[in-house]
Amino acid sequence: MKAVIQRVYNAELSVGGEIVSRIDKGLVVFFCVEKGDCEKQCEIFANKLAKLRIFEDGNGKMNLSVQDVSGEIMLVSQFTLAADLSKGNRPSFFNAEEPDRADKLYLRTANLLANLGVPAKLGVFGADMTVTQSNWGPVTIIWQNV
Repeated sequence: MKAVIQRVYNAELSVGGEIVSRIDKGLVVFFCVEKGDCEKQCEIFANKLAKLRIFEDGNGKMNLSVQDVSGEIMLVSQFTLAADLSKGNRPSFFNAEEPDRADKLYLRTANLLANLGVPAKLGVFGADMTVTQSNWGPVTIIWQNV
């Protein structure tokens, strides 16, 4: 699994001009399932994401999690994070998981986040989505090989 995690003031996701998801303070997480990823990794990912301390406390130190600030997560499936650029100029997505299995693990991760008390708003798996967000900081973390 790979993810790009961004702290945001707010974000909105639309498909075909229609708003599908919206969050206020929280995280936008671009999420990629790669071949060989499993449900155990979903658990590790969801737990880490819910507890990741990247929000500032009263002293301006990144010491609070999305749980601590009552934030939300916008979880966006993005197979292009599996891109291999080692040969030529056209990315290969060979390492991306097959869509049915990737969608299953994507939804599993969202359910695990909800069980941890972190609302997870979703994109539309496999759709051409538009994400508009106001980055906070900005704070961006790239996480791979969970």
